Amino acid sequence: MPDNISVTNQGDKTIVKNDKGELSFTRSQSGNALADAGTQKSLLANAVIGLTSGFAKTMEIVGTGYKAVIKDQGLPAGRQGLELSLGFSHPVSFSAPEGITLTVKDNRFITVAGADKSLVGQVAANLRRLRRPDVYKGKGVRYQGEIIKLKPGKAAKAAEA
Repeated sequence: MPDNISVTNQGDKTIVKNDKGELSFTRSQSGNALADAGTQKSLLANAVIGLTSGFAKTMEIVGTGYKAVIKDQGLPAGRQGLELSLGFSHPVSFSAPEGITLTVKDNRFITVAGADKSLVGQVAANLRRLRRPDVYKGKGVRYQGEIIKLKPGKAAKAAEA
């Protein structure tokens, strides 16, 4: 355990703190303490890693005219937002919850970073849900390195027949 991290138990709640912030999780009351031990160990390890180095997921926007821009106007202090052009007739606004940092590189790559591993993953999934990758051309929001299996179009099917 790093020196600058303190762990306290308050009933069924575990709180992990350092100078960067605080994360907490609740222990299960299911009665299967032995079965939950591994999960609790992983939650504690993820909280420690999150508060020391953090977690990040990189998203990629693929498609002609698709782009993302950081937009902080009109949001509460400590929160960030994005304005995305994803092929709709209107721009799509996305606001990240508190504790999540969004960065945009080249209008195509979005990095979702934060101390809470599950929250980083959930925000990345919500971003992807705005425009899932198309199965015919692969256009949309995807995780960096995600492989999209493309289907053949009608012309390719007609050529086979």
